[in-house]
Amino acid sequence: MALLLQLRTVTGLRGKADRIAKAVFRGLSFYTRVLENCEDEARFDETFRWPVASNIDGNEILEIQVFNYSKVFTNRLIGTFQMVLQKVVEEGQVEVTDTLIDDNNSAIQTSISIEIRYQALDGTVGAWNDKEFLETPSVHSEGEGRYPLETDSLLSSHRQGLDISPGKSTQQSTERSFRSKGKEKTKEHKAGKGVFSAMKLGKTRPSKDDHRKQDEPAVLEAEDLDRKALLQGLEPDTISLASVTAVTTNVSNKRSKPDIKMEPSAGRPMDYQVSITIIEARQLVGLNMDPMVCVEVGEEKKYTSMKESTNCPYYNEYFVFDFHVPPDVMFDKIIKLSVIHSKNLLRSGTLVGSFKMDVGTVYTQPEHQFYHKWAILSDPEDLTAGLKGYLKCDIAVVGKGDNIKTPHKANETEEDDIEGNLLLPDGVPPERQWARFYIKIYRAEGLPRMNTSIMANVKKALIGENKDLVDPYVQVVFAGQKGKTSIQKSSYEPLWNEQIIFTEMFPPLCKRIKIQIRDSDKVNDVAIGTHFIDLRKISNEGDKGFLPTFGPAWVNMYGSTRNYTLMDEHQELNEGLGEGVSFRARLLMSLAVEILDTTNPEINSSTEVQVEQATSVADQNCTGKMEEFFLFGAFLEATMIDRKIGDKPINFEVTIGNYGNQMDGMSKPILQRKKEGGDGNEEESELLQNSSEDEGDEDGEMVSVSSSQPMKPLVTDRNYFHLPYFERKPCIYIKSWWQDQRRRLYNANIMDKIADKLEEGLNDVQEMIKTEKPHPERRLRGVLEELSSGCLHFVTLADKDQHHSSRTRLDRERLKSCMRELENMGQQATTLRSQVKKNTMKDKLKLVQNFLQKLRFLADEPQHTIPDIFIWMMSNNKRIAYARVPSKDILYSIVDEEMGKDCAKVKTIFLKLPGKRGFGPAGWTVQAKMEIYLWLGLNKQRKDFLSGLPCGFEEKKTARGQNLPSFPPISLLYTKKQVFQLRAHMYQARSLFAADSSGLSDPFARVFFISQSQCTEVLNETLCPTWDQLLVFDNVELYGEAHEMRDDPPIIVIEIYDQDTVGKADFMGRTFAKPVVKMSDEQYCPPRFPPQLEYYQIYRGNSTAGDLLAAFELLQIGPGGKSDLPPIDGPMDMDRGPILPVPLGIRPVLSKYRVEVLFWGLRDLKRVNLAQVDRPRVDIECAGKGVQSALIQNYKKNPNFSTLVKWFEVDLPENELLHPPLNIRVVDCRAFGRYTLVGSHAVSSLRKFIYRPPDKKAQHWNMTGEIVVNMEPEVPIKKMETMVKLEANSDAVVKLDVSEEEKERKKKKKKGGGGGGEEVEEEEPDDSMLDWWSKYFASIETMKEQLRQQEAAAAEAEEKEEMEMAEGSKAQAKNKEKSKAPKDDKKKKQQSAPELPEKKNKPRIDELKVFNKELETEFDNFEDWLHTFNLLRGKIGDNDDNATEEERIVGRFKGSICVYKMPLPDDITKEAGYDPSFGMFQGIPSNDPINVLVRVYVVRATDLHPADINGKADPYIAIKLGKTDIKDKENYISKQLNPVFGKSFDIEATFPMESMLTVAVYDWDLVGTDDLIGETKIDLENRYYSKHRATCGVSHTYSIHGYNTWRDPMKPSQILSKLCKDGKVDGPHYGPGGRVKVANRVFTGPTEIEDENGQKKQTDEHLALAVLRHWEDIPWAGCKLVPEHVETRPLLNPDKPGIEQGRLEMWVDMFPMDMPAPGPAIDISPRKPKKYELRVIVWNTDEVILEDDDYFTGEKSSDIFVRGWLKGQQEDKQDTDVHYHSLTGEGNFNWRYIFPFDYLMAEEKIVISKKESMFSWDETEYKIPARLTLQVWDADHFSADDFLGAIELDLNRFPRGAKTSKQCSLEMVTNEAELPMISIFKQKRVKGWWPFVARDENDELEVTGKVEAELHLLTAEEAEKSPAGLARNEPDPLEKPNRPDTSFIWFLNPLKSIKYLICTRYKWLIIKIVLALLLLVMVALFLYSMPGYMVKKLLGA
Repeated sequence: MALLLQLRTVTGLRGKADRIAKAVFRGLSFYTRVLENCEDEARFDETFRWPVASNIDGNEILEIQVFNYSKVFTNRLIGTFQMVLQKVVEEGQVEVTDTLIDDNNSAIQTSISIEIRYQALDGTVGAWNDKEFLETPSVHSEGEGRYPLETDSLLSSHRQGLDISPGKSTQQSTERSFRSKGKEKTKEHKAGKGVFSAMKLGKTRPSKDDHRKQDEPAVLEAEDLDRKALLQGLEPDTISLASVTAVTTNVSNKRSKPDIKMEPSAGRPMDYQVSITIIEARQLVGLNMDPMVCVEVGEEKKYTSMKESTNCPYYNEYFVFDFHVPPDVMFDKIIKLSVIHSKNLLRSGTLVGSFKMDVGTVYTQPEHQFYHKWAILSDPEDLTAGLKGYLKCDIAVVGKGDNIKTPHKANETEEDDIEGNLLLPDGVPPERQWARFYIKIYRAEGLPRMNTSIMANVKKALIGENKDLVDPYVQVVFAGQKGKTSIQKSSYEPLWNEQIIFTEMFPPLCKRIKIQIRDSDKVNDVAIGTHFIDLRKISNEGDKGFLPTFGPAWVNMYGSTRNYTLMDEHQELNEGLGEGVSFRARLLMSLAVEILDTTNPEINSSTEVQVEQATSVADQNCTGKMEEFFLFGAFLEATMIDRKIGDKPINFEVTIGNYGNQMDGMSKPILQRKKEGGDGNEEESELLQNSSEDEGDEDGEMVSVSSSQPMKPLVTDRNYFHLPYFERKPCIYIKSWWQDQRRRLYNANIMDKIADKLEEGLNDVQEMIKTEKPHPERRLRGVLEELSSGCLHFVTLADKDQHHSSRTRLDRERLKSCMRELENMGQQATTLRSQVKKNTMKDKLKLVQNFLQKLRFLADEPQHTIPDIFIWMMSNNKRIAYARVPSKDILYSIVDEEMGKDCAKVKTIFLKLPGKRGFGPAGWTVQAKMEIYLWLGLNKQRKDFLSGLPCGFEEKKTARGQNLPSFPPISLLYTKKQVFQLRAHMYQARSLFAADSSGLSDPFARVFFISQSQCTEVLNETLCPTWDQLLVFDNVELYGEAHEMRDDPPIIVIEIYDQDTVGKADFMGRTFAKPVVKMSDEQYCPPRFPPQLEYYQIYRGNSTAGDLLAAFELLQIGPGGKSDLPPIDGPMDMDRGPILPVPLGIRPVLSKYRVEVLFWGLRDLKRVNLAQVDRPRVDIECAGKGVQSALIQNYKKNPNFSTLVKWFEVDLPENELLHPPLNIRVVDCRAFGRYTLVGSHAVSSLRKFIYRPPDKKAQHWNMTGEIVVNMEPEVPIKKMETMVKLEANSDAVVKLDVSEEEKERKKKKKKGGGGGGEEVEEEEPDDSMLDWWSKYFASIETMKEQLRQQEAAAAEAEEKEEMEMAEGSKAQAKNKEKSKAPKDDKKKKQQSAPELPEKKNKPRIDELKVFNKELETEFDNFEDWLHTFNLLRGKIGDNDDNATEEERIVGRFKGSICVYKMPLPDDITKEAGYDPSFGMFQGIPSNDPINVLVRVYVVRATDLHPADINGKADPYIAIKLGKTDIKDKENYISKQLNPVFGKSFDIEATFPMESMLTVAVYDWDLVGTDDLIGETKIDLENRYYSKHRATCGVSHTYSIHGYNTWRDPMKPSQILSKLCKDGKVDGPHYGPGGRVKVANRVFTGPTEIEDENGQKKQTDEHLALAVLRHWEDIPWAGCKLVPEHVETRPLLNPDKPGIEQGRLEMWVDMFPMDMPAPGPAIDISPRKPKKYELRVIVWNTDEVILEDDDYFTGEKSSDIFVRGWLKGQQEDKQDTDVHYHSLTGEGNFNWRYIFPFDYLMAEEKIVISKKESMFSWDETEYKIPARLTLQVWDADHFSADDFLGAIELDLNRFPRGAKTSKQCSLEMVTNEAELPMISIFKQKRVKGWWPFVARDENDELEVTGKVEAELHLLTAEEAEKSPAGLARNEPDPLEKPNRPDTSFIWFLNPLKSIKYLICTRYKWLIIKIVLALLLLVMVALFLYSMPGYMVKKLLGA
């Protein structure tokens, strides 16, 4: 479907000018090229093509405009031509010549001649008659954006198959009509990282009169663009740029991109660590249980300890699971947390509830973790039951190299909002329902015809039969459960029709369902093939989303090749690990999900997997109609064949499914085979009708040819061979039958193409940023334009297949959701485009990258259709190497966008080894490089399957089919060939791979082109070789038409090797390039020639391994032979022999630079060949020049250099991007003049060391008037209390030191003055109570608050962003910047240390800064002037992901480099105090040894890796510095993973000998050696000498006593004057009124200080400190000073590289010994818990439920007693006495419990020390929340007591007791949030009524009683002063309770008790009985006396 326009000529033009024309149809415009200096006639002769997705309407209009082109001004319109397309639509082809009309609609004399044709959407290829077909002029694909200002349409750059018939070429075919700006130069040859030429083009354009054969394209320079834009009145902010470069290889029409990465990443095992902390459980369902938690990851189980009789146990236990498996296996493992109660040695315990989630879900969370989240427990056995409780836990999954930022562990006092912190990923609703997953398995096809099992071989030997021996069944694994179908005995086409039903919560937290066909066997079952279904791809959770649904559809399974051996080495592939290398089988299946209504009583509540029969696929339609497909392939080249297989003949086999697989698959499918159910006959006839009409008769003849003829390879060079496919190219073709579901693939292809275009655009943008090209934001706008037009285009294309038949529900739903998503994305892209500005560029780029991921996700089609194509290289009938091509990439469609990206294109593919053999170095050598052409489509669309091949061939057919013209060829014979010369300009490479043990390599490059290869020379011992060598390949023969070579040259492969003296060279990496092509009729002149050097990324496996700087040109050798080629002019290096250097126009322009090197010293040098390094020297080399340091005479005594600064001069390229690396090598000078290399380091980029003289004009510090620095303490967060209301008479300048004012204010408050109506705090902690820990905890709170604020700000910004996207209005873009501001303030916040909203009742505490990372990361490694270079040695290992760099480090060189262009401006050298011997390194301290006192403070460690079997560790600190080695072994902390050390260590050290401090945490063991848990290393020297002054942190305030005493021996004022002197800053000048002036900044602050006795005295220290805290604001000399701080450092263990083993909070102070000694170290020893005593008096109970029935009377009563304990001390539980026989539920006790406990106020935890078990060596300290449990029980004499109810009170926050029993209700427990809470630690004494609760049969909470209690808290001292007795004992006894006498009445007075019983209870009953008895007596008497009486009466006696 396309509209074609051929624009021939425009005649009758006036004057002489450059002409350009523009054609517009449906809003998409194309420009022609510019015709320069043409007079009356402009011959354009160009063809444009608009692919159209919907039929053209007869009244649509095509418009052509002709302009005079101007480079500077806007183009001037000459005239316009418009045409209604009615005639075109009717006839299909029209030729027109007509006049143009001008602006006023009047005709002018200029006329235009065009031809238009239209190919309609009837889908037939044969719509054009042959004559037309052959005469079609060459159609130019619509390049990448043919127009200067509009960006590229989304139309892909693929040509339709109607292009050029074989052998015919048209007149303008030598040149593609028009190249977008810069494409002229880049399109053909830019590979790798195109350095952008668009900008350079204008400058090098030849003069006007230089008539060139080739017309210049319309290229605008960037500056022109700006000018042009201004003239047209556009804002520069709205300009967008079309593609400037194509990255890696510029794909034009006939070739597609090769894939550069070789190694399959899946399937290789990696290290993972799953760490789970179980904190506590709440609301467990059940009565008085003993719960424990079982943590299960995959197969491994671990248990917590058991907690007794509690429904809310607190564990805080940490578990770690280590795995070494491939990522796929890891992420499918299930994490299962289950709570079990009363498990012991004999019983397995009963499950309370469990929670499941897969590891992948955790890994996809931000930071790969859930932190402090509540898991909802549910019972899998009982669907109807609701939730069974909550479990609070942290789960983290770390892979190697992931660093996890754990939130700071502080006192966890945050309210437990359970509902708000559920352990669920975002977007999953908290109320998950149960659902059934129905997986229907219908049948399978194409199973391997074999059975490799042992049994089969035995059977074959015995019986001799080997027919169908596979017994398949299907196994489905989901969420940790397995289900399997029945086994179909001996069948290759098994039919199951069964469904497997899983019951799981929905949405499930397990992402993948694994479906496996297995072969059942007596010995062991083997997998035949595996397929994974990702639930995210088959469902959509949006509000218009859909539940998971799939099929019925066929899924294809891939795995190992079908070689019938006993042991299959690639069996893992069949298990789904790694990329399958062969088709295994296909399975027809479907999936549906139904949400259960659990209230329905009929429902089966089991969650067992069920298997039941299912109906077969009723509707054949949904799986698709069977169609005949045709696959054609041509092998154009097979080179780089590994030499190991080069001696045997080689052939290639192509298979699709089992078709074409001759060795072990099926050959031609027999039509009688049942294809799709139904019976055979009808099936066959249908197939025959489907086959294409013109082949109906010869169908029987056409046998598929699926492999090429075996050929003997020829030698290319010593590593590789090639096959001699010169002019004859072998072909293959295969017919196969599949269900026609192409529509799915078409939609995926459209999305893929949008994504490819987007990716290419983003690479452009990043490239522009990296190479610092102007205006990357314009390119980004262009990318967004392309994206939005592409998305809208998709919507229109996809819209038309809404009504396609044969679609499953998933097809319909996916289509809807893709259309929604893309429409949405298109709108967002348009909105974003308007917001892209220079400053918002980075953020927007991130957002666009999210689009890319989303597109890739959407494009992945879950329902397979046609299997992938495999190409196998066979040698001697053995399969050697393969390539796998997805079928959708080569699928043909009439609509261009839907066509596969490699369909009808020549693709370069590299064959790789199968399975595990492809891992590691073995897999990196190319097995073969192939140029292959593939086409796959319906057989009936087969007409133009050859259309994309390079032209100029004849087809060779098989003998039989001579008479049939359409028979596919078995080989192509090329009649046309072109001869070229390739010039490879190999300049240099950098950052190569270290392949030798010295840590260097001897690299040379080998360049491959077609079947030739050449090598550069070998350069010894370097990682950054500058070869500077030109390699010339002569007589390169390429087959095909000349013009196609120009656009589509083959790729060049460059491989880098390391030369070894023995053995073969080691492979170091590979890259690709495309040459710039010059045809013989073109001139060798700008802009395309000479080509520019460019960087190409070198890959080794999947990882990058350096860059190559080179240029490649391919020059056609014309009829005149080589004499016409440009001469190779260049300085011939005589000393290099025959080696040609890179010629002048190509090598970079050099200028003179001076490199100054600061040599400071060497550190930590390791032994070399077992000998110690004694006299090292450093050699610096750059671009062939260099300098050597002074020799260190005795490394042990002093490792520093005596001469500090040396320099050398060198010629470097002007372009900084081309600067060569600088090499640092350390050698050890041995006796007899021998040298050994110790290690080396390559500085790959000199940029950060380049010194640029400051620009005198732009003086960025305003040095004139004074600037008053506003010293108002910045309150970054809501100001609450910190800003004090100043009295009216107070000073107007805001004082700095708030705490002083607070003190003032407090005094006033006490005096009753000022401060007015503020709530008076309950208690003022005076300063003596505060200690360092108060400061620390306050700071942590601050840090957390700041993090919260940042998150809130970020969330707010995001919401804004989304709103903007939705509204698309520009107005909001402005507020956006404001909302981002808080983020930028982060830095400021940190400087103005935390002034935080204080909670009203908290006193103001001075704070320090807590960094939740290392200090180094905050201060740029302290490399402000002294840099550390790691010296490396040894090979880079190739075992798992390369050996870590750590292991290769053999030492460190300290120094620095400064590079500047000569000569320097004079004013620098003329500055005062300039010392020429130090060059640019002025003011450097001396590097003589210096003695320092190092004081290390270790606060605590968190999340240590458990080292003992019990999942705990016994950590202690070990410190090493130089020869000092401190092991604090006796102070180990038993069984703790979060130990608080609180210690400081003083060490005397001498820099530079002892400068690396190691702080390690070891695990203490009673027997055996102690294990290292982890360690951290700190380079003290860099800290010591840093300008940031990291010796002793600057505190927030200055005080001379108390907890915040100034630690530094130098006072702030001394520090300040020293800093001013060193930085040559004027000051400090202290002025009156609390002002100080430094340079031109004025600071203000308080001027008096209070000593211990409260005396005030004057001081300048506060002022000086104010300056220090804002030192970064001082011009020139300023930089941020290190504040008083605690840093958090990760602990690492060399045995487990890259995985954190915990974190350590610490800080280091350093004091030079020649200065006054510092004071004593601060005391940071851990706070001792305070001893308290809690007295609980249980007065009465009421309304306790009655449990017992009386034997005699049956009445209800209870024998009540109350039990109480403090959490964690169950063994010390205390019981009251029993109130027997309470009939009303009332009990009277007057009973006192006494609970002594140790309590940590700061952490709000009780501290308990107890032995874990009888075997424990020592006591373990536990910290648990302070919770009091009271329970009410019913006492029984003989059986166990019955539990009635309980209440648990958290002593820090519990509801105030009710005044009376009536007011006490269930609300007090359930509705805690709204009740006022109190803390016993504040109230000290509380009395009231509290409810006892328990759960009834329906799991509802109910009140089971009420208790009146009194809680009284005393400190240990108070308790001693006023003692009280337990129970009712002395001292301070309680009186006996007044209980009603029924309790013991039975024995004393039975009558009384009976009276009591009878009178009270049964009074009325007795009266009723008496009356009834009287009545009865009367009736009886009546009956008795009646007969006698009657007789008397009758007889009258």
